[in-house]
Amino acid sequence: MTEKIIGIVGGAGPFAGLDLCRKILQETIAEKDQDYLTVLNWSQPNRILDRTEYLLGVVDENPGYAIAEQARRLGEAGAAVAAIPCNTAHVAPIYDVIVAELQRQQVTVKFLHMVGETAVFLQTNFPHVRRIGVLSTTGAYRAQVYPNCLEPAGFEVLVPDAAMQETRIHPAIYDLTYGIKATGVATERARADLLTGAEALRKQGAEAIILGCTEIPLAIWETTLDDMIVIDPTRILARALIREANPDRLKPFV
Repeated sequence: MTEKIIGIVGGAGPFAGLDLCRKILQETIAEKDQDYLTVLNWSQPNRILDRTEYLLGVVDENPGYAIAEQARRLGEAGAAVAAIPCNTAHVAPIYDVIVAELQRQQVTVKFLHMVGETAVFLQTNFPHVRRIGVLSTTGAYRAQVYPNCLEPAGFEVLVPDAAMQETRIHPAIYDLTYGIKATGVATERARADLLTGAEALRKQGAEAIILGCTEIPLAIWETTLDDMIVIDPTRILARALIREANPDRLKPFV
């Protein structure tokens, strides 16, 4: 079959884009350099305003317009399938703008929905799991991006209480001194706060936990936490992109 080129809108945030690139490599069947797929990572973070700040009313410009523009440029460079490794970009007020702009500009790139792919993945691979915990940015938390997608599929979605979300989960991602976005690494405090949030969800009865911000897998790399299954949407998105580009190169899920 003719391989399709993969495009990544990689600046939201930049380290999440690199993480997606790495996971595409990890999920590809390859014995030598030439076996890996062609990937274009368009990382232009200065053009994409913060998604959470938009949802919270801090900035007025919808980042969906810039995301669609970068997807268009990926298409012009040859990409046939593309995605953005940012969970918060998939809330309806942003994602609907992306889709509308791509249609308006007659962009033929197939743009994958990260949260929707995660829901299908859960239904396919963990049909026995019903209670799903979610850690995310406050923007995704308030917009209920995962509940809106998972609850119609029959899942019960559990989230941290408002105090923990505001004092531990969101700062672990955004704090200027120890947050993952600012430092580019999973600091000890960020990881500890995120694990505290995960434990709170486990106590609520979560059977699995979604790392619902693409910076969180940089801090929580385990596949299980105690008896909870850890779901990494970035890995799921990597697998979906390979599936669309060349399914023969997709490793079996284990």
